[in-house]
Amino acid sequence: MKNSVLRTIKGIFKTQPFTLPGVAVFAFALAVLVRSLAARNAYEIVLSLAALALLAALWLAGRWAARRLEGFEPLWNIPLPLSAGAGEDWLVTGPSAGIPKFFRLHVLVRGRFFPQGSPGGCPVFAQSSLPKNAGGDSAARLGIRFPLGGRFRGETSCRLRDIFGLYSFACGAVRERTLNIRSAPCTAMPLRINAQSGAEDRRKKSANDEERYYMREYAPGDRLRDINWKSSERINTLITRISPDNQEKITRIEVYFRNYGPPAHGRARAIKDSPAIAELWLLDRAKARLAWFLRKVKEEKASYVFHVRSATESWELNDEGEIEAFLEELPALPFAPAANEGASSPPADGELYVFSTACDTALPAFLLAQQGRPLSLFMTQNAPRKKVPRGNTDGNTDRQTLHLRDFPAGGLAPLPWWLLPRKEPQPAVSAGRVMIDYTETRV
Repeated sequence: MKNSVLRTIKGIFKTQPFTLPGVAVFAFALAVLVRSLAARNAYEIVLSLAALALLAALWLAGRWAARRLEGFEPLWNIPLPLSAGAGEDWLVTGPSAGIPKFFRLHVLVRGRFFPQGSPGGCPVFAQSSLPKNAGGDSAARLGIRFPLGGRFRGETSCRLRDIFGLYSFACGAVRERTLNIRSAPCTAMPLRINAQSGAEDRRKKSANDEERYYMREYAPGDRLRDINWKSSERINTLITRISPDNQEKITRIEVYFRNYGPPAHGRARAIKDSPAIAELWLLDRAKARLAWFLRKVKEEKASYVFHVRSATESWELNDEGEIEAFLEELPALPFAPAANEGASSPPADGELYVFSTACDTALPAFLLAQQGRPLSLFMTQNAPRKKVPRGNTDGNTDRQTLHLRDFPAGGLAPLPWWLLPRKEPQPAVSAGRVMIDYTETRV
């Protein structure tokens, strides 16, 4: 009931052209007119009537222009894919011809930003006005900046406003948008890959795919007699036959992204399901490290196939297109409830690459269960109070810092409980190879 009332009130404010300054000026002018008529003060009568006449003229001009712009939709040029910390602006193009004098066309973005897919979203608001251009369309820039990755849900709209701030007319189409914001890139670190290899099982292929399965694109060094000229002419690409006795090897890499969140015990009821901003920053850096790992390994050898598993889902990534689709989906992946996996751990074959955060309370038990198996752990944790020693070669000595002041600077309002102090976990883990990214949050 309460939500429906709030939506009704919000809808009234969106459709009505009166602003708070406009209502105040109208009420003041009307009060002065009534008082001056009672006192028969000609000077005040003239001033109040002039103010009311100005309000009426602006209303008529704005209403006429808003009706003319009722069906148009501005051209939004949003730099996709969106990345946190990117300096690119949202460019909006719209008409400037036909806008009355003393009016400007404003473009607005309203919505909520959910860092790392968390349930608690912070408000987002940005606006800009299109400059006057006698030649036709004009463009405006919106400086929206996301300090970390996540998902944005909101709407883009236009308002026709007078330069005095008395009226704001809705015009144009309102468009709802859902955009994923990728994590900012992380720094590079030494990487060694020990992938699991195996011959491809060609018997699983159907008869229709047999010809294509035994062939591949021509590479320098292949024998000319192995080229299938008929197939090459049909698809306009050189195709080479592959002997069934010389099957290529596939290399499989097992990746485990442990997005387990912190326990909710000891938190207030209103925020128990909302992670702290420092915890979300840990998850953001873990996703950035995972994205760096996938791209780096794929650059080294294109035949690598990734099997990525998280706390709730799994993906099979065979080529760069599937990797990019996965990275577009990754920002909205939230923390999963803390849990002990038991027998549901990944298969114990080949080397395992684990990505986790300091919020993962079950990580030590998982590592203990994986003893005897080659394992590399990429971990993000809060930077210790003392400086990280320079001799640490298993991770970054630099601290990756998130500044809360970047939220209002980018058009976002940080949530109040993000400012509350929280205990920062510092887990002690041991694995075959541990690479650590240190993070911190500051005002």
